[in-house]
Amino acid sequence: MRLVLRYMKPYWKLATVTVLLSFVESLATLLVPTFVAQLINEGAVGRSFRAMVSTCVNMAAVALLASACAITGGWCVAKLSSHVAKDLRDAVYEKSLDLSMFDFRSFGTASMTTRTLNDVNIIQVMITNAVMVIMPVPFIFAISLVLAFRASVPLAWCLVGVIVLVIIIAAFIMKSAAPLFRKLQKLLDRIGAVLLENMTGARVIRAFGQEAFERDRMDRTFRDYADTAIRGNRLFANLDGLSYLMINLFVCVVYWAAGPLISVRQFSIGDIYAIVEYAVMCLFYLMMAQMLIVMLPRSLECCRRIREVLDFTPSIQDPDVEDTVPMAGRGPLDDGEVLAFNDVTFRFADAEEDALSHVSFTCRTGKTTAIIGGTGAGKSTIAMLVMRFHEANWGSITLDGVDVRRMTQRDLRERVALVQQRAWLLSGTLADNLRMRDEDADEQQIRHALQVAQAEEFVSKLPDGLRSPMAEGGMNFSGGQRQRLSIARSLMGESQLIVFDDSFSALDFATDAALRHALQEDMGDRAVLIIAQRVNTIRHADEILVLSQGRIVGRGTHETLMRECDVYREIVASQTQQDNE
Repeated sequence: MRLVLRYMKPYWKLATVTVLLSFVESLATLLVPTFVAQLINEGAVGRSFRAMVSTCVNMAAVALLASACAITGGWCVAKLSSHVAKDLRDAVYEKSLDLSMFDFRSFGTASMTTRTLNDVNIIQVMITNAVMVIMPVPFIFAISLVLAFRASVPLAWCLVGVIVLVIIIAAFIMKSAAPLFRKLQKLLDRIGAVLLENMTGARVIRAFGQEAFERDRMDRTFRDYADTAIRGNRLFANLDGLSYLMINLFVCVVYWAAGPLISVRQFSIGDIYAIVEYAVMCLFYLMMAQMLIVMLPRSLECCRRIREVLDFTPSIQDPDVEDTVPMAGRGPLDDGEVLAFNDVTFRFADAEEDALSHVSFTCRTGKTTAIIGGTGAGKSTIAMLVMRFHEANWGSITLDGVDVRRMTQRDLRERVALVQQRAWLLSGTLADNLRMRDEDADEQQIRHALQVAQAEEFVSKLPDGLRSPMAEGGMNFSGGQRQRLSIARSLMGESQLIVFDDSFSALDFATDAALRHALQEDMGDRAVLIIAQRVNTIRHADEILVLSQGRIVGRGTHETLMRECDVYREIVASQTQQDNE
C-alpha cells in the first residue's frame, strides 16, 4: 500500500482530519451502550427522574456527536479518496503517453484501460472503506474490551476468545482469496481485450459470418469471470455465516452466565445489555472489516498492476538536461538538409532479423523524397524512426544536424508532421482536429490547409462546416475524407518536414494527382518524405528510394530507376499490369 500512501501524502491534513473524525465517531458510538446500561440500571433501582433525564441528555449529545462526525468524516474521506484516485489516473495516463509503441504493446490497450479505470476505482473504494471501517477496528476492540472487563471479567475473556477465533478464520479466508482476485483482474483484462476486438472489428466479424464464434468466445470469457467471482463470493458467504454464528453463540453464553449472577445481585440487567452491545459492535465492525480485508488482496493486486506501469522505464526517453540540444532558432543546414539517416539499422525487440539494415538518405528543403518497396520492406518503419516512436539500434538520425536522441521528443514532433496510412481523428469538432498542431490557427489558415488537401469542397457542403461533429475515429466520414482531413491537419503549424506514410492509398487517381500538385506548390521551404505503394504517387519525386528486405537497393529519379533498378522495374510492371487488367 506504499503506492496509496505516496499519493495520499499531499493531502495529509485532510487524511489526518478524516482519521480523527473516524476515531471520535467510534468512541462516541461505544459510549452510547454505556449510557443505555446506566439508564436501565437507574430505572431498575428507582433513581430520580431528573437523574434519568440527565443520562438521556448525555446519551443524546454523544449520539449527535457520533452522527456529526460520521457525516463530516464521510464527506472528508470521499474527497480524500477522489483526489487520490484522480492523481493515480493522471499518473497512469501521463506514463502511457511516455511509453513507446513497443512498450505500450507489452501492456496492451485493454489492460491499460482496465488499470486506469477499474483498478483505480477499486483502490478508491478501498481507501474509503479502510478509513471508515478498518482503521477504527483496533480502537473499537480496545475500548470495548476495557468496558467489557469493567462489567465482567469472565465474559470479557469469552469475548476476547470469540474475536481471536473470528480473526483466525478471516486470515485463512483472506489467504484463499488472494489468488482468486489476482485471477479476476487478469480476466477483466481479457474481457476488455475481447470486447475491444469485437467492437473495432465488427465489420470483419460480420463479413466472415463469425458472429456465433465471437459470441461463444465472449460468453466463455464472461463465464470464466463469473465462475471466479462466484468462488470469491462463497468466501464472503462463509465468513458472514461464521461471524453471525459467533455473535449468536456469545450472546447465548452471556445470557446463560448472567442469569444466576443477576439472581444474587452480582450482575445488573444494564451490564448484560452493555456487554452484549459491546460484543455485537466488536463483531459487527470485525465482520465489516473482514469483508473489506477479503477485498484487500484485490486492492493490493490493483496497486501492483498500477505500480507496474508507473515504475516501468520507457525504452525511449528525453535526454538529460545537460545533454539536451536546444532547438529554438535552429533550422535546416546550409545545404538545405532537414533530415538525414546515417547508416541506420533497426530490429524489433521480438524479431530475429533486421527490419532496416544500413539505411542512409537525406531530405532537403523544398525537395520531395519518396520511398517505395514491397510489403514488409521496412517503409513504415522509417516513418516510425523519424518520429522516434522506435529507436535505431545502429547509426543515427539527425534533424537540422542534431541527433534526434539529443533533443526532446516535443521539439522533434513540433518540427515533423506525420500523416499515417490509417487516418485517425478524435471526437469533437472538425476544427478541433485541424487545430491539433496549431491551437491558434484562424479560419483562413484552416481553409487554406483544406484547399491544399482537396478537402475544402466536401467540408463546405457540411451543414455545420468547421463546427461539424466528429465521431470517434472520424467514422462519420469516408476513408478518403478522413485521409484528406488528416493531411490538412499535418499542414497546420510550422513543421519543417512532412512525412506521408502511404497516406494517399484511399484517394482516387484524380484526387491523388490534384493533391500532389497542390502540395508541390504549397511546400515552400518544407521538406517532404512520401512513403507509398503506388508508383504514380511518387514518380515525380526529386529522389526515389527503393527498399527491399530492409535495404536500399536503388535510388534516383523515376527515369534513372527504370534504367538501373530491377526491383523498381518489377514494381512498375506489376502495377501497370494490374491497371491494364
